[in-house]
Amino acid sequence: MLFCIIPGLSNAKEQKDSTYLLEEVLVTAQQPNRDIIPVQTLSGDELNRLNSNSVADALRYFSGVQVKDYGGVGGIKTVNIRSMGTNHTGVVYDGVELGNAQNGQIDLGQFSLDNIEALSLYNGQKSEILQPAKDFGSAGTIYMKTRKPKFNEGETYHARATLRTGSFDLLNPSALVELKLSERVSASLSAEWINSSGKYKFRYRRVNPAGELAYDTTAVRENGDINATRLELNTQGALPSGSWTFKVYNYNSERGVPGAIVNNVWRRGERIWDTNSFVQGRYTGFFGKFTTLNNIKYAFYRTHYVNNDDKQIKVDNLYKQKEAYISSANEFEINKYWRLSGSYDFLWNSLDADVYGFVKPDRISQFLSVATALSLERFSAQASILGTFIHDNIKGQQAPADKHVFSPAVFMNGYPLKNRDFSIRLFYKQSFRMPTFNDLYYADMGNSSLSPERVTQYNLGILYDHNSATSFITSVRLSSDIYYNKVKDKIVAYPKGQQFRWTMLNLGLVDIRGVDVTGLITVNPAKELYLTVRAQYTFQRAIDVTNPADNYYKDQIPYIPRHSGSAIANAQWKGWSLNYSWIYVGERYNQQENIRYNYTQPWYTSDLSLSKDFRLGKVNLRGLIEVNNLLSQDYDVILNYPMPKRNYRFTITVEI
Repeated sequence: MLFCIIPGLSNAKEQKDSTYLLEEVLVTAQQPNRDIIPVQTLSGDELNRLNSNSVADALRYFSGVQVKDYGGVGGIKTVNIRSMGTNHTGVVYDGVELGNAQNGQIDLGQFSLDNIEALSLYNGQKSEILQPAKDFGSAGTIYMKTRKPKFNEGETYHARATLRTGSFDLLNPSALVELKLSERVSASLSAEWINSSGKYKFRYRRVNPAGELAYDTTAVRENGDINATRLELNTQGALPSGSWTFKVYNYNSERGVPGAIVNNVWRRGERIWDTNSFVQGRYTGFFGKFTTLNNIKYAFYRTHYVNNDDKQIKVDNLYKQKEAYISSANEFEINKYWRLSGSYDFLWNSLDADVYGFVKPDRISQFLSVATALSLERFSAQASILGTFIHDNIKGQQAPADKHVFSPAVFMNGYPLKNRDFSIRLFYKQSFRMPTFNDLYYADMGNSSLSPERVTQYNLGILYDHNSATSFITSVRLSSDIYYNKVKDKIVAYPKGQQFRWTMLNLGLVDIRGVDVTGLITVNPAKELYLTVRAQYTFQRAIDVTNPADNYYKDQIPYIPRHSGSAIANAQWKGWSLNYSWIYVGERYNQQENIRYNYTQPWYTSDLSLSKDFRLGKVNLRGLIEVNNLLSQDYDVILNYPMPKRNYRFTITVEI
């Protein structure tokens, strides 16, 4: 939850079809009259200053978020919101949710920030009732929005080229071309290549439970290389009573999968090839008091996984996913205070693999939602109910019974004071996550009788937001949210007799209680000088309450710290920008039992960046120098996956 800083235009509002070009725009705020649901947003130059390689890196600065990072430029990165699990986090790219029916997890390390205009994170759901029915289903959602062309009068094109290089033998060029095809139609083509050896020095030091030093080695991390390309074509147009967009996306990568370092043994036999492609279209129509929003998408994901490690079973598998999706959301404005909406989504997924005995499942999912919104002068409320209907087919076997689940939600926001600087918000929501194809059908492990995981969320929050463009303190923003989540029928892997034989069961019950606190202040001590400081803190008590007989009953669940936070300080002056960011993650446990042997130390990192914007005629130039992990800390996000020490990145951007 941040603030929008536009020098000299601090109170400017977002204009969807503006013909003006605003420079130095940092949009990091929620709209007070619309967002009655807790939201955190980063956009504009703010993203460029956060020393982030990918979307997952940037999300570390949001409160209540845990990022699982297996190290390196190409390491897998997944996000967990408020300890509910990665599978409960939806990821929406330009209005359409990304899918992975195989394991339910989106690797956000595959998504670059190069073409991202804004990142938003909603707890609960988005503050709109006009949205696809599927968007009502996640416990938390990440929205990624790509940059859309905006042209001044007389302009017909924009072009931007960026070159990044630095540690790990990084070479990362990218290009963006924007074209004005007509007064109503524009297009953009974005291309990027990233190549890195992924090699970095690390210190591997382990102390046994008796306090004795077991290992202390300095070595070079291997098998973290990546060679990836991203191509993205976007076209958009305005209609007399609406608008449309069309996207073609392709991501190709070959990368090593850095293995765990255990007992001084370096595993480096795994490699993975990804080809992710999709096309999607979106149409929005406005007809008086009636608005319609329609989406269509087709996706094909190909994953080739190889493990040639001599100490493990050799694996060489090819997985192919297909997805077809269509959605229609419709909203009717009864009066200026009250709106109703109804949405229907149809989703088809299939998975094929060259694994012996694989059942080749396909799934038909249908989502039907009804929602209403009330907006008064000092009070807003939203309510919705989502019906989800799942039908699976599997080859040569009896498919599991169909699943029918209904998920209600209620959100409210009020302004006790007339100036609307202070607000109180609360929400209640139920959601669930369907077992993935791996959970249900993975050979020798899946369990086709699994029930969906169910989540119940409660949230109470306060917000103080005061802006004054003419005073020394231009912005003060303070917020706090207290929440309680309960995850029922949590799906876990459980040993089944013989060694290395596991099955999936509904065993878990997790009790989550937490507090998110954020604060921001922006001051204008001198002409053209702006100083901004933002801090965030999260407390989470996420305990396993499945069975009182378990040794880990009421222990903190793995990798969830009780204390975490971040801080960012930024200074801007005459095109110069100095940014310092700090992230802290408290002590955790890497297994279910909170004992000394499973203890994982806290870690923190400091990052520093300096940039300068130039203008030579009609050409804009930017130079950026970044130092990550400034103090060269040794730390693991995931046990036995060491992270890089101090590293550097240099960026040059040319834009016309």
